[in-house]
Amino acid sequence: MSQENVEVVKRAVAALNERDLDGYLACCTEDVQLLPPTAELEGAYEGAEGVSRFFADIRDAMPDFRLEIEHLEVIGPDRMLVFLHATMSGRTTGIGADLPLTNIYDLAGGKIRRVQVFADRNQALEAAGLRE
Repeated sequence: MSQENVEVVKRAVAALNERDLDGYLACCTEDVQLLPPTAELEGAYEGAEGVSRFFADIRDAMPDFRLEIEHLEVIGPDRMLVFLHATMSGRTTGIGADLPLTNIYDLAGGKIRRVQVFADRNQALEAAGLRE
């Protein structure tokens, strides 16, 4: 099951980079929840409607946003910790940024059920139970 989960996460990242909403949703459960680093302030993106809004937000704010998987760790039967590198530039400012991100993917039935995105890798490790 863990290799299947690895492939689902890789397909989801590729779909995000290609702006393939249907391809991304095919990797997710119907009640998928995406929690960006700003979720405490702005809330989560939930379900197909939320993921569609997330794709629109990326397109509007950072049209060249891309993720590259640096390292992927299976940390449970249906849980993965993924170290990523994000590149982007703002639509209005043109200012570029390169950011390390760390995502925790929780899966159910071979599909992504929840994605937590962390800008701070130590917070991600702590959330994953890998650091106190």
